[in-house]
Amino acid sequence: MLGSLFLLWTSFWFLFVLFKIQRPKNFPPGPWPIPIFGNLLQLNLVNLLYDLRKLSERYGKVYSIYLGRKPAVVLNGLQAMKEALVTQSVEFAARPKDHMVNHLTEGKGVALTDGPMWKEHRRFALTTLRNFGLGKRSMEERILGEISYIASHLEKNAGKATDPQTLFHKAGFNVICTVLFGTRFKHEDEFLQLNIRHITEIAKIINGPWAMIYDTLPLVRNLPLPFQKAFQNMRMIRKSLADQVSQHKESRVPGEPRDLIDCYLGEMEKRGDAGSSFGEYQLVCYLLDLLFAGTDTSSNTLLTAFLYLMTHPDVQERCQKEIDEVLGEKEQASFEDRHRMPYTQAMIHEVQRVADTAPLSLFHATTKDTQLMGYDIPKGTIIIPNLSSVLSDESQWKFPHEFNPSNFLNDQGEFVKPEAFMPFSAGPRVCPGEGLARMELFLIVVTLLRRFKFIWPEDAGVPDYTPVFGLTQTPKPYRLGVRLRGSGDLGP
Repeated sequence: MLGSLFLLWTSFWFLFVLFKIQRPKNFPPGPWPIPIFGNLLQLNLVNLLYDLRKLSERYGKVYSIYLGRKPAVVLNGLQAMKEALVTQSVEFAARPKDHMVNHLTEGKGVALTDGPMWKEHRRFALTTLRNFGLGKRSMEERILGEISYIASHLEKNAGKATDPQTLFHKAGFNVICTVLFGTRFKHEDEFLQLNIRHITEIAKIINGPWAMIYDTLPLVRNLPLPFQKAFQNMRMIRKSLADQVSQHKESRVPGEPRDLIDCYLGEMEKRGDAGSSFGEYQLVCYLLDLLFAGTDTSSNTLLTAFLYLMTHPDVQERCQKEIDEVLGEKEQASFEDRHRMPYTQAMIHEVQRVADTAPLSLFHATTKDTQLMGYDIPKGTIIIPNLSSVLSDESQWKFPHEFNPSNFLNDQGEFVKPEAFMPFSAGPRVCPGEGLARMELFLIVVTLLRRFKFIWPEDAGVPDYTPVFGLTQTPKPYRLGVRLRGSGDLGP
């Protein structure tokens, strides 16, 4: 018996020594990792944010955790974020390899690539978005046209409570589709409904518990575990996008681009095959990145906006008063009107802050050995930007833990944007769709607040503001009480 116990203990000790994780010299402090698992067993995988905050309180604004044997540095607070992503943007601009998100995207697209491919495709996206109206009246018209479908749905449900869970996703999806494919889809269209469902399911899996297990334990990656659903969804989205590309190849007229696909196919012809990062499969993955970014983040932010507007009627009424005064008899809102709506602007930015839609952004990696706030960070180290810590940084916000538009107003009631406002990340890796998202949020919120009043349904219980964690956070499902402004009270 004693011999068996001794053998078991010896075997355990041998495995511990064999797989022991060595922390690099002068590396940021952090919880001690367990061989093989790293810190996986010490974190709440359902929602990492609480544990990351507690670790910051113990180890400081820059600390380390281990994903299996891979070291990762977590950035917390404005100073650490700026020093890494802005001041040392080149040193912190890479993306980690061999993670679930890398395998999902197969190393293509734009969001998870780096080097020349990333630079070329990011530049192409920004140029094409501008050419198709970003920041111009033509893009406003696309958005306002899509808002009419939201308003029609709400009008039909006036005096009742409706489920808004996919309403804003359909709008966001269609706005980006007008740029990518040159068309919008009916809200009951199968292409639209299936792709939105696949996108939202993938967003919940990435950064969730099964993705963490996938990243930490490579041996389980081929097992029939829940993370396989994300790969199935990706394959289905890619197939639907490949069909769009095929249709465009048959119908396009060279030199007369209708949308981003036509522009990209034209660029492929111009560059030729030799050594170009532009290719047909890359185009499919590129479209997927843009479709994902253009659908999920803005939609979840809008869901957060109307949750808070319903439950903060004083804020809603003050916005409506300002909107009425500024727009007057004007038929439609314009993005330029934001400059005359400081309180509404402040409310929308405050919604983005509390929505915390992309709390851990996309992970970065170091391009070479470097230093950060006195610590040595080796090349290839995973960098986790905890944007959530910046958006609730007590040293940066007047009301860090409550919904209050005053966070974006000065003493004169003028709109101000604090440096700590970075829901789209910071530096050269900032989301390329930020401009489109800002325009969508403003026009949708202002147009709907002008026409409708939103009320928390009497039978809905106590509002729960706790978001569902994932690559993008979303509010828990709720019902949206709607009535036309100036009409009677909301019915049962």
